[in-house]
Amino acid sequence: MDPRIMGILNVTPDSFSDGGEWFAFDEAVQHARALVAEGADILDVGGESTRPGSAPVPVDEELRRVVPVVSALRGTDAQISVDTAKLTVAEAAVDAGATFVNDVSAFRHDPELAGFVADRRCDCCLMHMLGEPRTMQEDPRYGDVVDDVRAFLEQRVEFAVREGVREERIMVDPGIGFGKTLEHNLELLRRLDEIVAIGFPVVIGTSRKSFLGRLTGREDPHDRVAATLATTVLALERGAAVFRVHDVAPTRDALAVATATLRRDGA
Repeated sequence: MDPRIMGILNVTPDSFSDGGEWFAFDEAVQHARALVAEGADILDVGGESTRPGSAPVPVDEELRRVVPVVSALRGTDAQISVDTAKLTVAEAAVDAGATFVNDVSAFRHDPELAGFVADRRCDCCLMHMLGEPRTMQEDPRYGDVVDDVRAFLEQRVEFAVREGVREERIMVDPGIGFGKTLEHNLELLRRLDEIVAIGFPVVIGTSRKSFLGRLTGREDPHDRVAATLATTVLALERGAAVFRVHDVAPTRDALAVATATLRRDGA
């Protein structure tokens, strides 16, 4: 499949990179439309920050943040995704127009979400995370991070399929930065082909993350675009299919050049 871009739309006050920038309804919708104009294939709307140390958001508040925005974007050229682990939020978002559920808990937080995704014929992404956002970065440890993440994703895919989710609707995400050290993140990127070998499209989310700041010395997440693009091209070469990013336009350009270079016919 051709690479796809998933534009991040955080309708939160506290996300690590753009918390509060798109929290107001009008600004969120305007930004979403700008992301589509820049080339986003998917809009990932999230109302609960999953940055390290973040606390859960009450369901009612997450609904208030997410559902009006999803409803306003119904009919856009991009597929609408809801970034949630909660069944109630997913139900309301799908009713409002979403057709993709991006669950950072891989159906562990709310196992009934898998059956809902199956019944409503939604696409979904199952992500690896060690623990929960509040505690995931305290002391992450693995035997072999790639082997452990791969085994986890295989188990969660098996669960989803048992619950009725069709295989062609499943994507997987190794969860860069979610309960991983700098070296864990780099090892996952180096050996991303082993995650791709599971046989499902791989979503990669490195956009503006703190490990890029550590490598480059860029403290402001907005200054990590070039570093993000480096990981994007490396991940594409290793077989990643979907790129979850804040900065759609430069990602589109980087993917266009990298894809043309990797194709044997150069076209």
